[in-house]
Amino acid sequence: MVQNGYLDVVFSTFSGYIAVDELYDGDTTLLSLVDNRNHRRIMFEILDHTPKQADIITFFKRFKREMENRGCRLLGVTTDGSPLYPEAIRQVFGPVPHQICVFHVLKEINKAILKAVAQVRRDLGKELPKMPRGRPKGKEGRQAARKKSRLEHKIADIFKYRHVIVARHLSAEDQKNLARISRGLPILRTLRTIADDVYRLFDRRCLMTTAQKKLGKLRKHLYSVNV
Repeated sequence: MVQNGYLDVVFSTFSGYIAVDELYDGDTTLLSLVDNRNHRRIMFEILDHTPKQADIITFFKRFKREMENRGCRLLGVTTDGSPLYPEAIRQVFGPVPHQICVFHVLKEINKAILKAVAQVRRDLGKELPKMPRGRPKGKEGRQAARKKSRLEHKIADIFKYRHVIVARHLSAEDQKNLARISRGLPILRTLRTIADDVYRLFDRRCLMTTAQKKLGKLRKHLYSVNV
């Protein structure tokens, strides 16, 4: 069969490492399994429902059967952070190394950091003085109006330039914007430092011992802010 012929070709250069992911399109789900080193799709399956763990186990068993029929061995699995995979991997493949995709890890961490940035904006919003209608009257009224205007601009700038908190690389202009929005708000500098620590942690040139030291530094920064 054509399918078997294709699998023969794919498994003839199988690296031993696979990446598995699911793609959702309405009620339809595409399960995809690729050779993680050779970047070649090995097999897929289309479901007419949201996948359950039983679906993943069946999918893995199908792959395992085809793999073992060709004398290949699985060395590692990469997935996103979905809870669908760990138990299914354990049941079908046993104690094979399992890692979470770096892209998904960074995505979730950056999402958490931006959530903390949004909280900073909300906290600033609570400081906005309540102003009566019409022109501000007296010295105190004018001071309150200036404070409100200053805070509103600060909140707007933090929203507009929030990307500088999580961007991997910052241009000179980004650095200026970061300095401006974090002025008087050291929490934003801390959040940027956490993002830098995470990116350095996933540097491919980083040795394990160096990564462990960087992880320790990252934990210290996490203790200083609730991300």
